[in-house]
Amino acid sequence: MAIDAAGSRLPRLAFAALFATTLATAIGNTGLISVMPTVGREIGISDFLIAGIFSLSALMWAISSPYWAGLSDRRGRKPLILVGLCGFVFSMMGCGLVVLAGLDRMAAPFIVFLAFLVIRSSYGIFGSASATAAQAYVADHSSGEARVRAIAALGGALSLGTILGPAMAPFLILPPAGLAGPMFLFGLGGAAILLLVAVALPRDTPRYLAGPGEDSGMTARDIWRDAKVRPFLLYGFVVSSAQAANTYTLGFLVIDRLAVPPIAAQGAIGIAMVAGAVAGLVAQWGLIGIGGMMPRALLRWGAALALAGNALIVLLPGYPALVAAFALVNLGYGLARPGFSAGASLVAPDIGQGAVAGALSAIAGAAIVVPPIVAVMLYQLFPAAPFIVLAGSLAALLIYTLITPALAEFSASVPSIVSCER
Repeated sequence: MAIDAAGSRLPRLAFAALFATTLATAIGNTGLISVMPTVGREIGISDFLIAGIFSLSALMWAISSPYWAGLSDRRGRKPLILVGLCGFVFSMMGCGLVVLAGLDRMAAPFIVFLAFLVIRSSYGIFGSASATAAQAYVADHSSGEARVRAIAALGGALSLGTILGPAMAPFLILPPAGLAGPMFLFGLGGAAILLLVAVALPRDTPRYLAGPGEDSGMTARDIWRDAKVRPFLLYGFVVSSAQAANTYTLGFLVIDRLAVPPIAAQGAIGIAMVAGAVAGLVAQWGLIGIGGMMPRALLRWGAALALAGNALIVLLPGYPALVAAFALVNLGYGLARPGFSAGASLVAPDIGQGAVAGALSAIAGAAIVVPPIVAVMLYQLFPAAPFIVLAGSLAALLIYTLITPALAEFSASVPSIVSCER
């Protein structure tokens, strides 16, 4: 029987399967991000090339997401979630083997880089299927304020995974695999979640067959042309780019502020990432899940807090101040991401939910293509430079939320939408 699971009309076990999917992939990806600066410096791969590995994977993610969105409309959400989990497991196991070969000096650093680049890109191609389909699955089963809460709950799973991944990774660096150990174990965890989803998540009815007049769906181009949806997507791209830049420069910033060897800084990197993830979790499960904040407030407060956090990174020296500032940054992003995701979904028609999920997933991937590389390049030139640029971008975004009529008009209409449903 359908129950109210995390604010959506989903069976409890079905929502648990979606939650576990988001959690497992977040654990693996952030755990991988936390160890890769150390892996790169131990093997002899430059910081710039390490950032490039994730950027190519993100490009594949951005390109693939609209395709998976359309396919999920025609084939249903569940098969695509399974495809994405298979891509996650394959990429984690493959990356573990490549890193192990590099650490054992079985191949030259550049060969290791190329192999890692190809295998990690496979996650961008196939892993995007699960993120796109999971959000569309939730949107198919919720509306109004319930959808905001449901998307925030999945965002909370992402934040929780961001806590667990970096926290677990240092303890999984064990012989004989060493730095490759976390990747192997995250891959095994993904395989377990794959089995859970296969058994526990009900097969849904494809939107392509949902009813008369709804069989053609909406494309990514249609969604971007929608004047109601586009402001949320533009906001989302800027916020996602800023968050990617903050996340991918953190490891290098911690190593340099502590002035210790890369392997010795691994625990400190994990602590900083956990602090940020806890702040995101407070935003999504506390201020949204309990406090009931709605999109307009989420968009404005999210940009303002992330702006303040980046300013503090520039102004305050030392590792403790960095951890506190990074937490404030992620408190802002934790509010902003459900704000633009739920906002875009709520203003789009039912037939466009797959396309919206695909557009949001593509934004998440596109934000990691160039911004991390640019941020690392700026950091190597002048350590404060990327954070000054981010603060300026977020200030402009805050102004955008105040002057864009579509955002204000939508936000003003949310209470009436919710009251009608109640």
